[in-house]
Amino acid sequence: MIVGIDLGTTNSLIAVWKDGGPRLVPNALGSFLTPSVVGIDDDGRVLVGEAARERLQTHPQRTAALFKRHMGSARTSRLADRDYRPEELSALVLRSLKADAEAFLGQEVTEAVITVPAYFSDAQRKATRVAGELAGLKVERLLNEPTAAALAYGLHEGGSETQFLVFDLGGGTFDVSILEMFEGVMEVRASAGDNMLGGEDFTGLIVELAFSKGLPEKARHDAAFMQRLTARVEEAKRELGSQASTSFDVQWENHHATVSLDTDAFEKLCQPLLEKLWRPIERALRDARIRAADLNNVVLAGGATRMPMIRNLATRMFARFPVIGLNPDEVVALGAAVQAGLKMKDKALDETVMTDVCPYTLGTEIIKRLDNGRHADGFYAPIIQRNTVVPVSRVQRFYPVSPEQTSIRIEVYQGESRLVQDNIKLGSVSVAIQPGPRHSDGVDVRFTYDVNGLLEVEVSVVATGETRRVIIESGDAHMSPKEIAARLEALSALKIHPRDTLENRTLLARAERMYEQLLGDMREHVGQMILRFEQILATQDNQLIARDAERFRQALVAIESDSYFAPEPAP
Repeated sequence: MIVGIDLGTTNSLIAVWKDGGPRLVPNALGSFLTPSVVGIDDDGRVLVGEAARERLQTHPQRTAALFKRHMGSARTSRLADRDYRPEELSALVLRSLKADAEAFLGQEVTEAVITVPAYFSDAQRKATRVAGELAGLKVERLLNEPTAAALAYGLHEGGSETQFLVFDLGGGTFDVSILEMFEGVMEVRASAGDNMLGGEDFTGLIVELAFSKGLPEKARHDAAFMQRLTARVEEAKRELGSQASTSFDVQWENHHATVSLDTDAFEKLCQPLLEKLWRPIERALRDARIRAADLNNVVLAGGATRMPMIRNLATRMFARFPVIGLNPDEVVALGAAVQAGLKMKDKALDETVMTDVCPYTLGTEIIKRLDNGRHADGFYAPIIQRNTVVPVSRVQRFYPVSPEQTSIRIEVYQGESRLVQDNIKLGSVSVAIQPGPRHSDGVDVRFTYDVNGLLEVEVSVVATGETRRVIIESGDAHMSPKEIAARLEALSALKIHPRDTLENRTLLARAERMYEQLLGDMREHVGQMILRFEQILATQDNQLIARDAERFRQALVAIESDSYFAPEPAP
Protein backbone atom coordinates (compact mmCIF):
# COMPACT_ATOMS: atom_id res chain seq x y z
CA MET A 1 0.00 0.00 0.00
CA ILE A 2 1.33 3.42 -1.00
CA VAL A 3 0.12 6.39 1.07
CA GLY A 4 0.23 10.12 0.34
CA ILE A 5 1.73 12.40 3.00
CA ASP A 6 1.68 16.17 3.34
CA LEU A 7 4.65 16.78 5.65
CA GLY A 8 3.89 20.36 6.65
CA THR A 9 5.63 23.06 8.66
CA THR A 10 2.69 23.51 11.04
CA ASN A 11 0.51 20.44 10.46
CA SER A 12 0.92 17.14 8.62
CA LEU A 13 -1.67 14.83 7.07
CA ILE A 14 -1.79 11.38 5.53
CA ALA A 15 -4.23 10.10 2.90
CA VAL A 16 -4.79 6.95 0.87
CA TRP A 17 -6.26 6.13 -2.51
CA LYS A 18 -9.19 3.86 -1.63
CA ASP A 19 -12.37 2.79 -3.40
CA GLY A 20 -11.62 4.95 -6.43
CA GLY A 21 -10.83 8.20 -4.61
CA PRO A 22 -8.51 9.92 -2.11
CA ARG A 23 -9.40 9.55 1.57
CA LEU A 24 -7.86 11.35 4.53
CA VAL A 25 -6.75 9.22 7.47
CA PRO A 26 -7.71 10.32 11.01
CA ASN A 27 -5.11 10.24 13.78
CA ALA A 28 -5.56 8.73 17.24
CA LEU A 29 -7.56 11.80 18.32
CA GLY A 30 -9.93 11.55 15.35
CA SER A 31 -8.48 14.60 13.59
CA PHE A 32 -7.04 14.71 10.08
CA LEU A 33 -4.47 17.35 11.12
CA THR A 34 -1.47 16.20 13.15
CA PRO A 35 0.60 19.15 14.43
CA SER A 36 4.21 18.89 13.22
CA VAL A 37 5.50 19.09 16.78
CA VAL A 38 7.66 16.57 18.64
CA GLY A 39 8.32 16.43 22.37
CA ILE A 40 9.85 14.22 25.03
CA ASP A 41 7.50 13.41 27.91
CA ASP A 42 8.63 13.47 31.55
CA ASP A 43 9.09 9.68 31.48
CA GLY A 44 11.29 9.86 28.37
CA ARG A 45 8.62 8.82 25.87
CA VAL A 46 8.21 10.60 22.55
CA LEU A 47 5.07 12.65 21.97
CA VAL A 48 3.99 13.69 18.48
CA GLY A 49 1.15 15.95 17.44
CA GLU A 50 -1.40 17.66 19.66
CA ALA A 51 0.04 16.42 22.95
CA ALA A 52 3.47 17.77 21.99
CA ARG A 53 1.99 21.09 20.85
CA GLU A 54 0.25 21.55 24.19
CA ARG A 55 3.62 21.11 25.91
CA LEU A 56 5.31 23.81 23.78
CA GLN A 57 4.26 26.36 26.40
CA THR A 58 4.92 24.28 29.51
CA HIS A 59 8.04 22.37 28.42
CA PRO A 60 9.72 24.38 25.62
CA GLN A 61 13.12 22.78 26.31
CA ARG A 62 11.65 19.33 25.62
CA THR A 63 9.59 20.24 22.55
CA ALA A 64 10.39 21.20 18.95
CA ALA A 65 8.30 22.77 16.17
CA LEU A 66 8.86 24.48 12.78
CA PHE A 67 11.79 22.15 12.04
CA LYS A 68 10.71 21.74 8.40
CA ARG A 69 12.22 25.18 7.75
CA HIS A 70 15.65 23.76 8.57
CA MET A 71 15.47 20.59 6.48
CA GLY A 72 18.70 20.05 4.57
CA SER A 73 20.79 21.98 7.11
CA ALA A 74 23.04 20.82 9.95
CA ARG A 75 20.92 22.66 12.55
CA THR A 76 19.79 20.55 15.51
CA SER A 77 17.15 20.88 18.24
CA ARG A 78 17.94 19.72 21.76
CA LEU A 79 15.13 17.81 23.48
CA ALA A 80 15.77 16.51 26.98
CA ASP A 81 19.28 14.99 26.85
CA ARG A 82 20.05 14.67 23.12
CA ASP A 83 20.14 16.62 19.86
CA TYR A 84 17.83 15.86 16.94
CA ARG A 85 18.34 16.79 13.29
CA PRO A 86 15.35 18.12 11.30
CA GLU A 87 15.27 14.79 9.41
CA GLU A 88 14.89 12.87 12.68
CA LEU A 89 12.10 15.10 14.00
CA SER A 90 10.32 14.82 10.65
CA ALA A 91 10.81 11.05 10.77
CA LEU A 92 9.02 10.90 14.12
CA VAL A 93 6.07 12.79 12.61
CA LEU A 94 6.09 10.44 9.61
CA ARG A 95 6.25 7.41 11.90
CA SER A 96 3.17 8.66 13.77
CA LEU A 97 1.28 9.19 10.50
CA LYS A 98 2.35 5.72 9.33
CA ALA A 99 0.91 4.18 12.51
CA ASP A 100 -2.37 6.05 11.96
CA ALA A 101 -2.62 4.72 8.39
CA GLU A 102 -1.89 1.16 9.49
CA ALA A 103 -4.62 1.38 12.14
CA PHE A 104 -7.03 2.81 9.56
CA LEU A 105 -6.22 0.29 6.81
CA GLY A 106 -5.58 -2.76 8.95
CA GLN A 107 -2.39 -3.53 7.03
CA GLU A 108 1.29 -2.57 7.00
CA VAL A 109 2.31 0.60 5.17
CA THR A 110 5.79 0.53 3.63
CA GLU A 111 5.73 3.07 0.77
CA ALA A 112 4.78 6.72 0.49
CA VAL A 113 4.50 9.74 -1.76
CA ILE A 114 5.67 12.73 0.29
CA THR A 115 5.01 16.31 -0.75
CA VAL A 116 7.64 19.07 -0.59
CA PRO A 117 7.53 22.79 -1.41
CA ALA A 118 8.15 23.29 -5.12
CA TYR A 119 11.09 25.52 -4.30
CA PHE A 120 12.80 23.04 -1.97
CA SER A 121 16.48 22.71 -2.86
CA ASP A 122 18.28 19.51 -3.74
CA ALA A 123 19.56 19.29 -0.14
CA GLN A 124 16.09 19.76 1.33
CA ARG A 125 14.63 17.08 -0.93
CA LYS A 126 17.34 14.63 0.05
CA ALA A 127 16.70 15.39 3.73
CA THR A 128 12.98 14.68 3.21
CA ARG A 129 13.81 11.36 1.58
CA VAL A 130 16.10 10.49 4.51
CA ALA A 131 13.28 11.36 6.94
CA GLY A 132 11.06 8.86 5.14
CA GLU A 133 13.77 6.22 5.32
CA LEU A 134 14.24 6.83 9.06
CA ALA A 135 10.48 6.40 9.50
CA GLY A 136 10.56 3.01 7.81
CA LEU A 137 9.08 4.19 4.52
CA LYS A 138 10.27 3.73 0.97
CA VAL A 139 9.71 7.13 -0.62
CA GLU A 140 8.23 6.33 -4.02
CA ARG A 141 7.99 9.96 -5.08
CA LEU A 142 8.68 13.47 -3.82
CA LEU A 143 5.78 15.53 -5.17
CA ASN A 144 5.71 19.33 -5.31
CA GLU A 145 2.98 20.69 -3.04
CA PRO A 146 1.21 22.94 -5.57
CA THR A 147 1.27 20.07 -8.07
CA ALA A 148 -0.40 17.88 -5.46
CA ALA A 149 -3.07 20.54 -4.89
CA ALA A 150 -3.61 20.74 -8.64
CA LEU A 151 -4.03 16.95 -8.84
CA ALA A 152 -6.71 17.07 -6.16
CA TYR A 153 -8.53 19.92 -7.89
CA GLY A 154 -8.04 18.43 -11.35
CA LEU A 155 -10.02 15.37 -10.40
CA HIS A 156 -12.43 17.33 -8.21
CA GLU A 157 -13.33 19.96 -10.79
CA GLY A 158 -13.12 17.83 -13.93
CA GLY A 159 -13.30 19.69 -17.23
CA SER A 160 -11.62 18.90 -20.51
CA GLU A 161 -9.23 21.85 -20.83
CA THR A 162 -8.25 24.47 -18.31
CA GLN A 163 -5.32 26.64 -17.21
CA PHE A 164 -5.03 27.44 -13.54
CA LEU A 165 -2.66 28.85 -10.94
CA VAL A 166 -2.13 27.21 -7.54
CA PHE A 167 -1.42 29.73 -4.78
CA ASP A 168 -0.01 27.63 -1.91
CA LEU A 169 0.76 29.54 1.30
CA GLY A 170 1.48 27.18 4.17
CA GLY A 171 2.85 27.67 7.64
CA GLY A 172 6.44 28.07 6.53
CA THR A 173 6.65 28.22 2.73
CA PHE A 174 5.01 29.86 -0.28
CA ASP A 175 4.75 28.17 -3.67
CA VAL A 176 2.98 29.05 -6.87
CA SER A 177 2.53 26.79 -9.89
CA ILE A 178 0.78 27.31 -13.19
CA LEU A 179 -0.75 24.20 -14.71
CA GLU A 180 -2.64 23.22 -17.80
CA MET A 181 -5.03 20.29 -17.96
CA PHE A 182 -6.23 18.84 -21.25
CA GLU A 183 -7.52 15.42 -22.27
CA GLY A 184 -6.43 13.77 -19.02
CA VAL A 185 -2.94 15.26 -19.10
CA MET A 186 -1.96 17.62 -16.28
CA GLU A 187 1.10 19.61 -17.25
CA VAL A 188 2.98 21.94 -14.92
CA ARG A 189 4.00 24.97 -16.96
CA ALA A 190 5.97 26.88 -14.32
CA SER A 191 6.72 26.98 -10.58
CA ALA A 192 8.23 29.58 -8.28
CA GLY A 193 8.28 30.21 -4.57
CA ASP A 194 9.88 31.36 -1.34
CA ASN A 195 10.99 28.79 1.24
CA MET A 196 11.07 31.36 4.05
CA LEU A 197 7.65 32.95 3.63
CA GLY A 198 4.58 31.50 5.32
CA GLY A 199 1.90 31.92 7.94
CA GLU A 200 4.52 31.87 10.71
CA ASP A 201 5.95 35.12 9.33
CA PHE A 202 2.57 36.84 9.65
CA THR A 203 2.41 35.58 13.25
CA GLY A 204 5.90 36.95 13.83
CA LEU A 205 4.82 40.46 12.85
CA ILE A 206 2.19 40.51 15.62
CA VAL A 207 4.78 39.17 18.09
CA GLU A 208 7.03 42.11 17.14
CA LEU A 209 4.08 44.47 17.58
CA ALA A 210 3.63 43.14 21.12
CA PHE A 211 7.28 43.89 21.91
CA SER A 212 6.88 47.41 20.58
CA LYS A 213 4.10 47.96 23.12
CA GLY A 214 6.40 47.72 26.15
CA LEU A 215 7.89 44.25 26.44
CA PRO A 216 11.64 44.25 27.12
CA GLU A 217 14.08 42.53 24.77
CA LYS A 218 15.25 40.15 27.49
CA ALA A 219 11.79 38.55 27.48
CA ARG A 220 12.78 36.94 24.16
CA HIS A 221 15.15 34.66 26.09
CA ASP A 222 12.29 33.24 28.18
CA ALA A 223 11.32 30.25 26.02
CA ALA A 224 8.13 29.44 27.94
CA PHE A 225 6.91 33.05 27.73
CA MET A 226 7.66 33.23 23.99
CA GLN A 227 5.64 30.08 23.37
CA ARG A 228 2.70 31.48 25.37
CA LEU A 229 2.92 34.77 23.49
CA THR A 230 3.06 33.01 20.11
CA ALA A 231 0.05 30.87 21.01
CA ARG A 232 -1.95 33.97 22.00
CA VAL A 233 -0.90 35.75 18.80
CA GLU A 234 -2.04 32.74 16.73
CA GLU A 235 -5.41 32.95 18.47
CA ALA A 236 -5.64 36.66 17.69
CA LYS A 237 -4.75 36.00 14.05
CA ARG A 238 -7.60 33.47 13.82
CA GLU A 239 -10.00 35.94 15.47
CA LEU A 240 -9.22 38.48 12.76
CA GLY A 241 -10.42 35.89 10.26
CA SER A 242 -13.97 36.13 11.59
CA GLN A 243 -14.23 39.53 13.27
CA ALA A 244 -13.19 43.11 12.54
CA SER A 245 -10.86 43.60 15.51
CA THR A 246 -9.21 41.86 18.45
CA SER A 247 -7.28 42.78 21.57
CA PHE A 248 -5.17 40.90 24.10
CA ASP A 249 -2.91 41.55 27.09
CA VAL A 250 0.48 40.00 27.81
CA GLN A 251 2.52 40.10 30.99
CA TRP A 252 6.19 39.32 31.54
CA GLU A 253 7.42 39.80 35.10
CA ASN A 254 6.37 43.39 35.90
CA HIS A 255 6.08 44.45 32.24
CA HIS A 256 2.65 44.67 30.65
CA ALA A 257 1.57 45.19 27.05
CA THR A 258 -1.83 45.54 25.39
CA VAL A 259 -2.12 44.74 21.69
CA SER A 260 -5.16 45.98 19.77
CA LEU A 261 -5.50 45.20 16.09
CA ASP A 262 -8.19 45.49 13.44
CA THR A 263 -8.22 43.95 9.98
CA ASP A 264 -7.06 47.13 8.24
CA ALA A 265 -4.17 47.65 10.67
CA PHE A 266 -3.16 43.98 10.36
CA GLU A 267 -3.09 44.22 6.58
CA LYS A 268 -0.99 47.39 6.74
CA LEU A 269 1.38 45.67 9.18
CA CYS A 270 1.73 42.76 6.76
CA GLN A 271 2.24 44.86 3.64
CA PRO A 272 5.95 43.91 3.22
CA LEU A 273 4.99 40.21 3.26
CA LEU A 274 2.11 40.75 0.84
CA GLU A 275 4.51 42.44 -1.57
CA LYS A 276 6.87 39.46 -1.34
CA LEU A 277 4.01 37.19 -2.43
CA TRP A 278 3.75 38.96 -5.77
CA ARG A 279 7.31 38.32 -6.97
CA PRO A 280 7.06 34.50 -7.34
CA ILE A 281 3.64 34.89 -9.00
CA GLU A 282 5.01 37.34 -11.54
CA ARG A 283 7.97 35.06 -12.30
CA ALA A 284 5.74 32.00 -12.78
CA LEU A 285 3.38 33.86 -15.13
CA ARG A 286 6.31 35.15 -17.16
CA ASP A 287 7.99 31.73 -17.40
CA ALA A 288 4.72 30.05 -18.40
CA ARG A 289 4.06 32.82 -20.96
CA ILE A 290 0.52 33.16 -19.63
CA ARG A 291 -1.26 36.39 -18.73
CA ALA A 292 -3.26 36.47 -15.51
CA ALA A 293 -6.40 37.21 -17.54
CA ASP A 294 -5.96 33.93 -19.46
CA LEU A 295 -6.20 31.76 -16.35
CA ASN A 296 -9.44 29.84 -15.93
CA ASN A 297 -9.07 29.49 -12.15
CA VAL A 298 -6.92 30.46 -9.19
CA VAL A 299 -6.74 27.72 -6.57
CA LEU A 300 -5.85 28.41 -2.93
CA ALA A 301 -3.98 25.81 -0.86
CA GLY A 302 -2.29 25.94 2.52
CA GLY A 303 -3.76 26.91 5.88
CA ALA A 304 -2.45 30.50 5.73
CA THR A 305 -4.78 31.24 2.78
CA ARG A 306 -7.63 31.26 5.32
CA MET A 307 -6.59 34.81 6.25
CA PRO A 308 -9.08 37.23 4.66
CA MET A 309 -6.25 39.54 3.51
CA ILE A 310 -4.75 36.68 1.47
CA ARG A 311 -8.05 35.87 -0.20
CA ASN A 312 -8.64 39.57 -0.87
CA LEU A 313 -5.13 39.89 -2.29
CA ALA A 314 -5.67 36.94 -4.64
CA THR A 315 -9.00 38.41 -5.75
CA ARG A 316 -7.39 41.78 -6.52
CA MET A 317 -4.37 40.26 -8.26
CA PHE A 318 -6.36 38.11 -10.65
CA ALA A 319 -9.63 40.06 -10.84
CA ARG A 320 -11.63 36.98 -9.88
CA PHE A 321 -12.62 35.07 -6.78
CA PRO A 322 -10.22 32.18 -6.05
CA VAL A 323 -11.45 28.58 -5.96
CA ILE A 324 -11.82 27.26 -2.42
CA GLY A 325 -13.98 24.19 -3.02
CA LEU A 326 -11.60 21.95 -1.08
CA ASN A 327 -10.28 22.51 2.43
CA PRO A 328 -6.95 24.37 1.97
CA ASP A 329 -5.42 22.44 4.88
CA GLU A 330 -6.28 19.10 3.25
CA VAL A 331 -5.93 19.60 -0.50
CA VAL A 332 -2.19 18.81 -0.71
CA ALA A 333 -2.61 15.51 1.16
CA LEU A 334 -5.53 14.57 -1.11
CA GLY A 335 -3.36 15.26 -4.15
CA ALA A 336 -0.56 13.13 -2.69
CA ALA A 337 -3.08 10.28 -2.40
CA VAL A 338 -3.99 10.75 -6.07
CA GLN A 339 -0.30 10.42 -6.95
CA ALA A 340 -0.15 7.28 -4.79
CA GLY A 341 -3.09 5.92 -6.78
CA LEU A 342 -1.21 6.69 -10.00
CA LYS A 343 1.82 4.83 -8.63
CA MET A 344 -0.37 1.83 -7.78
CA LYS A 345 -1.86 2.05 -11.30
CA ASP A 346 -5.43 2.18 -10.06
CA LYS A 347 -7.91 1.70 -12.90
CA ALA A 348 -9.85 4.81 -11.91
CA LEU A 349 -6.78 6.85 -12.88
CA ASP A 350 -5.96 5.12 -16.16
CA GLU A 351 -6.61 8.27 -18.18
CA THR A 352 -4.57 10.64 -15.97
CA VAL A 353 -1.04 11.68 -16.93
CA MET A 354 1.03 14.27 -15.06
CA THR A 355 4.20 16.19 -15.88
CA ASP A 356 6.24 18.45 -13.58
CA VAL A 357 9.09 20.95 -13.91
CA CYS A 358 12.43 21.80 -12.33
CA PRO A 359 11.51 24.94 -10.36
CA TYR A 360 14.99 26.53 -10.33
CA THR A 361 17.98 26.92 -12.65
CA LEU A 362 20.92 24.54 -12.15
CA GLY A 363 24.38 25.36 -13.41
CA THR A 364 28.09 25.66 -12.72
CA GLU A 365 30.74 28.30 -12.09
CA ILE A 366 32.85 29.48 -15.01
CA ILE A 367 35.76 31.87 -15.58
CA LYS A 368 35.34 34.49 -18.30
CA ARG A 369 38.01 36.14 -20.44
CA LEU A 370 37.69 39.92 -20.28
CA ASP A 371 38.31 42.39 -23.14
CA ASN A 372 41.74 43.30 -21.69
CA GLY A 373 42.85 39.66 -21.90
CA ARG A 374 42.54 39.01 -18.18
CA HIS A 375 40.23 36.43 -16.55
CA ALA A 376 37.51 36.89 -13.96
CA ASP A 377 35.91 34.06 -12.03
CA GLY A 378 32.59 33.66 -10.21
CA PHE A 379 30.25 33.72 -13.22
CA TYR A 380 27.22 31.41 -13.46
CA ALA A 381 26.64 29.17 -16.49
CA PRO A 382 23.10 27.67 -16.48
CA ILE A 383 22.84 24.09 -17.71
CA ILE A 384 19.21 23.28 -16.85
CA GLN A 385 16.95 26.33 -16.99
CA ARG A 386 14.20 26.75 -14.42
CA ASN A 387 10.77 25.37 -15.34
CA THR A 388 12.18 22.78 -17.75
CA VAL A 389 9.92 19.71 -17.89
CA VAL A 390 11.35 16.81 -15.89
CA PRO A 391 12.86 14.28 -16.04
CA VAL A 392 15.53 16.14 -18.00
CA SER A 393 19.16 15.68 -18.99
CA ARG A 394 21.32 18.49 -20.43
CA VAL A 395 25.01 18.59 -21.37
CA GLN A 396 27.49 21.41 -22.03
CA ARG A 397 31.21 21.36 -22.87
CA PHE A 398 33.74 23.38 -20.86
CA TYR A 399 37.48 23.91 -21.34
CA PRO A 400 40.48 24.56 -19.07
CA VAL A 401 41.59 28.15 -18.64
CA SER A 402 45.33 27.54 -19.04
CA PRO A 403 47.52 24.96 -20.83
CA GLU A 404 49.14 23.97 -17.50
CA GLN A 405 45.91 22.78 -15.87
CA THR A 406 45.89 19.16 -14.66
CA SER A 407 42.32 19.07 -13.35
CA ILE A 408 38.94 20.72 -13.76
CA ARG A 409 36.64 21.24 -10.79
CA ILE A 410 32.93 21.58 -11.51
CA GLU A 411 31.13 23.61 -8.84
CA VAL A 412 27.37 22.99 -8.90
CA TYR A 413 24.94 25.80 -8.07
CA GLN A 414 21.22 26.45 -7.90
CA GLY A 415 19.74 29.90 -8.49
CA GLU A 416 18.97 32.67 -10.93
CA SER A 417 21.72 35.24 -10.29
CA ARG A 418 24.47 36.12 -12.78
CA LEU A 419 27.19 35.56 -10.16
CA VAL A 420 27.57 32.29 -8.25
CA GLN A 421 28.12 34.15 -4.97
CA ASP A 422 24.43 35.06 -5.05
CA ASN A 423 23.28 31.47 -5.73
CA ILE A 424 23.19 28.32 -3.59
CA LYS A 425 26.13 25.95 -3.83
CA LEU A 426 25.04 22.31 -3.99
CA GLY A 427 28.36 20.51 -4.31
CA SER A 428 31.32 19.85 -6.59
CA VAL A 429 33.13 17.18 -8.58
CA SER A 430 36.70 17.10 -10.01
CA VAL A 431 38.33 15.23 -12.90
CA ALA A 432 41.97 14.97 -14.00
CA ILE A 433 42.96 16.24 -17.44
CA GLN A 434 46.19 16.24 -19.46
CA PRO A 435 48.05 19.57 -19.74
CA GLY A 436 48.05 20.97 -23.26
CA PRO A 437 46.49 23.55 -25.58
CA ARG A 438 43.33 25.10 -24.17
CA HIS A 439 40.87 23.34 -26.47
CA SER A 440 42.63 19.98 -26.52
CA ASP A 441 41.06 18.48 -23.40
CA GLY A 442 37.62 19.78 -22.59
CA VAL A 443 34.99 18.11 -20.41
CA ASP A 444 31.33 17.40 -21.06
CA VAL A 445 29.20 18.24 -18.02
CA ARG A 446 25.81 16.54 -17.93
CA PHE A 447 23.13 17.44 -15.39
CA THR A 448 20.26 14.95 -14.97
CA TYR A 449 17.29 16.03 -12.86
CA ASP A 450 14.59 13.47 -12.03
CA VAL A 451 10.91 13.68 -11.05
CA ASN A 452 11.86 13.58 -7.37
CA GLY A 453 13.95 16.73 -7.74
CA LEU A 454 17.28 14.94 -7.29
CA LEU A 455 20.30 15.96 -9.33
CA GLU A 456 22.98 13.72 -10.86
CA VAL A 457 26.13 15.30 -12.31
CA GLU A 458 28.29 13.44 -14.83
CA VAL A 459 31.66 14.86 -15.96
CA SER A 460 33.37 13.19 -18.95
CA VAL A 461 36.89 14.02 -20.20
CA VAL A 462 36.57 14.31 -23.98
CA ALA A 463 40.13 13.14 -24.78
CA THR A 464 40.20 10.01 -22.59
CA GLY A 465 36.55 9.15 -22.07
CA GLU A 466 37.12 9.04 -18.31
CA THR A 467 33.84 9.75 -16.51
CA ARG A 468 32.92 10.72 -12.97
CA ARG A 469 29.29 10.52 -11.94
CA VAL A 470 27.92 11.73 -8.59
CA ILE A 471 24.63 12.39 -6.93
CA ILE A 472 25.20 15.88 -5.59
CA GLU A 473 25.44 15.84 -1.82
CA SER A 474 25.01 18.72 0.58
CA GLY A 475 28.35 19.23 2.27
CA ASP A 476 28.27 19.24 6.06
CA ALA A 477 24.47 18.99 6.15
CA HIS A 478 24.39 15.67 4.32
CA MET A 479 24.01 12.42 6.25
CA SER A 480 26.15 9.54 5.06
CA PRO A 481 24.69 6.01 4.86
CA LYS A 482 26.62 5.17 8.04
CA GLU A 483 25.11 8.17 9.85
CA ILE A 484 21.63 7.28 8.62
CA ALA A 485 22.02 3.74 9.95
CA ALA A 486 23.21 5.06 13.32
CA ARG A 487 20.34 7.56 13.53
CA LEU A 488 17.85 4.86 12.55
CA GLU A 489 19.13 2.65 15.36
CA ALA A 490 18.87 5.55 17.83
CA LEU A 491 15.31 6.38 16.76
CA SER A 492 14.29 2.72 16.97
CA ALA A 493 15.42 2.68 20.60
CA LEU A 494 13.15 5.59 21.55
CA LYS A 495 10.08 4.84 23.58
CA ILE A 496 7.02 6.03 21.64
CA HIS A 497 3.67 6.68 23.29
CA PRO A 498 1.19 4.01 22.06
CA ARG A 499 -1.65 5.36 19.91
CA ASP A 500 -4.23 4.27 22.47
CA THR A 501 -2.68 6.49 25.17
CA LEU A 502 -2.30 9.65 23.11
CA GLU A 503 -5.79 11.00 23.75
CA ASN A 504 -5.28 10.83 27.51
CA ARG A 505 -1.75 12.20 27.29
CA THR A 506 -3.05 15.10 25.20
CA LEU A 507 -5.73 15.87 27.80
CA LEU A 508 -3.11 15.98 30.54
CA ALA A 509 -0.79 18.17 28.45
CA ARG A 510 -3.67 20.56 27.75
CA ALA A 511 -4.59 20.71 31.44
CA GLU A 512 -0.96 21.31 32.44
CA ARG A 513 -0.77 24.18 29.96
CA MET A 514 -3.98 25.70 31.37
CA TYR A 515 -2.70 25.26 34.95
CA GLU A 516 0.32 27.43 34.13
CA GLN A 517 -1.88 30.09 32.55
CA LEU A 518 -4.45 30.34 35.36
CA LEU A 519 -4.17 31.87 38.84
CA GLY A 520 -5.81 31.48 42.24
CA ASP A 521 -8.78 29.21 42.83
CA MET A 522 -9.20 28.30 39.19
CA ARG A 523 -5.57 27.19 39.02
CA GLU A 524 -6.04 25.04 42.11
CA HIS A 525 -9.21 23.57 40.65
CA VAL A 526 -7.43 22.49 37.43
CA GLY A 527 -4.61 21.02 39.53
CA GLN A 528 -7.14 18.91 41.44
CA MET A 529 -8.69 17.72 38.17
CA ILE A 530 -5.26 16.69 36.85
CA LEU A 531 -4.52 14.74 40.02
CA ARG A 532 -7.90 13.00 39.89
CA PHE A 533 -7.49 12.02 36.22
CA GLU A 534 -3.99 10.65 36.88
CA GLN A 535 -5.48 8.49 39.64
CA ILE A 536 -8.17 7.23 37.25
CA LEU A 537 -5.48 6.35 34.67
CA ALA A 538 -3.64 4.37 37.35
CA THR A 539 -6.65 2.03 37.72
CA GLN A 540 -6.10 0.78 34.11
CA ASP A 541 -9.88 0.34 33.91
CA ASN A 542 -10.52 1.28 30.26
CA GLN A 543 -14.24 1.80 30.71
CA LEU A 544 -13.75 4.07 33.72
CA ILE A 545 -10.91 5.94 31.99
CA ALA A 546 -12.98 6.56 28.84
CA ARG A 547 -15.91 7.91 30.88
CA ASP A 548 -13.77 10.17 33.04
CA ALA A 549 -11.69 11.37 30.07
CA GLU A 550 -14.82 12.76 28.41
CA ARG A 551 -15.84 14.55 31.63
CA PHE A 552 -12.31 15.89 31.99
CA ARG A 553 -12.30 17.11 28.39
CA GLN A 554 -15.65 18.89 28.74
CA ALA A 555 -14.52 20.60 31.95
CA LEU A 556 -11.34 21.87 30.24
CA VAL A 557 -13.34 23.15 27.26
CA ALA A 558 -15.66 25.01 29.61
CA ILE A 559 -12.83 26.64 31.53
CA GLU A 560 -10.89 27.58 28.40
CA SER A 561 -13.95 29.16 26.82
CA ASP A 562 -14.48 31.08 30.07
CA SER A 563 -18.23 30.46 29.78
CA TYR A 564 -18.67 29.23 33.35
CA PHE A 565 -16.80 27.71 36.26
CA ALA A 566 -16.90 23.99 35.51
CA PRO A 567 -17.37 21.76 38.56
CA GLU A 568 -14.99 18.90 39.20
CA PRO A 569 -16.15 15.75 37.37
CA ALA A 570 -18.23 13.53 39.57
CA PRO A 571 -16.92 10.10 40.55
